[in-house]
Amino acid sequence: MAAVDPAFWRGQRVLLTGHTGFKGSWTAIWLAGMGAQVTGLALAPDQTPSLFELAGVEALTTSLIVDLRDEAAVEAALAGRSFDLVLHMAAQPIVRTAIADPVSTFASNVMGTVHLLQALRAQAGLAAVLVVTSDKVYANAEEGRAFVESDPLGGKDPYSASKAATEIVAASFARSYFAPAGVPLATARGGNVIGGGDFSADRIVADIVRAARAGEPVVLRHPQATRPWQHVLDCVAGYLVYLQALARDPAMPRAINFGPRPGGEAVTVGQLATLGVEALGGEAGGARPWRHEPDPGSLEAGALAINAGLARRVLGFESRIDAPAAVTLTMDWYRRQASGEDALALCRAQIADYEG
Repeated sequence: MAAVDPAFWRGQRVLLTGHTGFKGSWTAIWLAGMGAQVTGLALAPDQTPSLFELAGVEALTTSLIVDLRDEAAVEAALAGRSFDLVLHMAAQPIVRTAIADPVSTFASNVMGTVHLLQALRAQAGLAAVLVVTSDKVYANAEEGRAFVESDPLGGKDPYSASKAATEIVAASFARSYFAPAGVPLATARGGNVIGGGDFSADRIVADIVRAARAGEPVVLRHPQATRPWQHVLDCVAGYLVYLQALARDPAMPRAINFGPRPGGEAVTVGQLATLGVEALGGEAGGARPWRHEPDPGSLEAGALAINAGLARRVLGFESRIDAPAAVTLTMDWYRRQASGEDALALCRAQIADYEG
């Protein structure tokens, strides 16, 4: 199967947006470890602690703290800088935050992408641009079928709609500007990502860890909901392999799903919480590691699955880590970091194990 190629990334000038976030920090660490010259562009971390600060990601990159909603600031930050590859991961990623503040979410996810792509039009010599969206870009009637890339886009909540709109923005810029310039611009639709170092509010793994450390059951709104759980290393590896392929072969598809391997058992939110508490050593204690507090006004989908077959067919890539193993790997990171081990060393060790 295809893998991340360190020789390809060595010396590449990479613009990585969202490098201060959870997934962006893992990506920055991986890229820097392969010898890429990483320029990060993002808001300051919005969580304490943050993987960005714990792992010293700023020292691994040229870090630009910029609000993508500010068109002039984005243009000024990129002026005079040259890049070979762009991986756009910056976004407002929380569904309930989007419901509470849809205007800011659309401004970040949609107009932030517009501002970035507009600024990138001035770049000469770009080899490829990859915009990360979400598995939630599809019009989801919850029929139990895994979505494929040709399915209609949609979104009944502001987060999902903002990501579907980002897909349309990326496709329009690709056809109007980047394709005529010979630059492949594509989108990657990733599943629900878990991994060590996520301390965000209102995210399942971070909530499990906080509750376990407090000796309390974790509160779940939708314990029976299913998601395409994927370890952060599988997801980031997919993005990097896709960018490699786009740079080498501009005929690659312009949108690809990344998610669990087909045939794996669907894992509910409740099962994930139980597995997480067990992997942490049962610190939440008792027979009930979680409790259900329904949210009757929620717009979140009860079932979501994506078909990652296209990534396997055209990239030769598929996820390696199933959901139970992803939980074990994730909770091992948190347990060891809490015991005093260095966050950056933990990330590098897990990346090395994954590459090996």
